[in-house]
Amino acid sequence: MPTLDTLIVDDERLVRSELRRMLEPHDAVDVVGEAADATEAEAAVEELGPDLLLLDVQMPGASGFDLLERLDDVPHVVFVTAYDEYAIRAFETSALDYLVKPVEEERLAEALETVQEQAALSGEAMGPAPQPDPDESEEPDTLTADDQVFVKDGRRCWFVRLGEVRLFEAAGNYTRLHFDGEEPLIHRSLSYLEERLDPGQYFRASRQHILNLEWVEDMSSRPNGKLLAHLPSDTTVELSHRRSRTFRDEMGL
Repeated sequence: MPTLDTLIVDDERLVRSELRRMLEPHDAVDVVGEAADATEAEAAVEELGPDLLLLDVQMPGASGFDLLERLDDVPHVVFVTAYDEYAIRAFETSALDYLVKPVEEERLAEALETVQEQAALSGEAMGPAPQPDPDESEEPDTLTADDQVFVKDGRRCWFVRLGEVRLFEAAGNYTRLHFDGEEPLIHRSLSYLEERLDPGQYFRASRQHILNLEWVEDMSSRPNGKLLAHLPSDTTVELSHRRSRTFRDEMGL
């Protein structure tokens, strides 16, 4: 079975020991090291090249967020912290997880499963992806408004609940997310996101945009027949002719 090379980063030795103990039953996890602060962790990431960081947020000297800003190549991250208020701050592809201490074994197992799935989707070198059960759907899980994703854009990081993202905008092979006054880029195409997002809430408006319908305040019609979606902060998005027809049909307009 392919393994996740995992680095545990926490300033409390007892927490590191407990996490290591909890990981022992998981054959797909190999703990390759520990670090007590961001400086140690930065060196360990460079030396060991882990697939996964189990990362505390608040540590002496520099936070877990500070560490991520220093890294050129960020592994998958599962935050493990006593401070649940940080959960609103942290996305790079489909979200990993945010665990609040004391960590429950069931929640840790769920987080590890999420990381394995994401690593397989990313095509990362952790051995071949497991073969799907022929009785199970091969489609990836749909991302809903309640899913959290980790976003790193340059030296800034966020945890974002997908329901807070009002608009996805194409930028070549990247996509710009619009949420809470922020507009970071992620290295995923709009077509990829369209396949993953819940079609009941997220609507492909054009080649350039996916709308979060929960954020649409009003729809108006242009003389040329195209629909115009009105979002907060005077943001407007024009639907293509084809997508305008689809929207009218789906909404019974």
